[in-house]
Amino acid sequence: MAAVRLLLDTHALLWWLFEDPKLSSAARLAIANPQNQILVSAASAWEITTKHRLGRLPEAGDVPVHLPRYLNRARFAVLNISLEHAIAAGALPGPHKDPFDRMLVAQARIEDLAVATTDQVFQDYGVAVIW
Repeated sequence: MAAVRLLLDTHALLWWLFEDPKLSSAARLAIANPQNQILVSAASAWEITTKHRLGRLPEAGDVPVHLPRYLNRARFAVLNISLEHAIAAGALPGPHKDPFDRMLVAQARIEDLAVATTDQVFQDYGVAVIW
């Protein structure tokens, strides 16, 4: 099987970091495969930190403070948000309002990435999903 460039949705990232059994075996195998490039969007850092600050993600523990260390340890690359990503996310059609998902969709489409996610919206936008 060819190497995959895989963008982790925020829940997939957290489930990987905390070894949560909710992470599917297909996603777990893809993330663990050393031939695959695993990316985490800066939007996920924004989402984790925002939701933790609002008390909606208490299980994140110290991830909002130490995310760079967690990503480095896991050998995940950071996908920064570019102007092109921001314009594409803002221009996406449809009623989906979650700004974090919209950014990940835009990044996946522009960078030709598959996404590890349980969220159907990615497939609705034509993004390859591994789950």
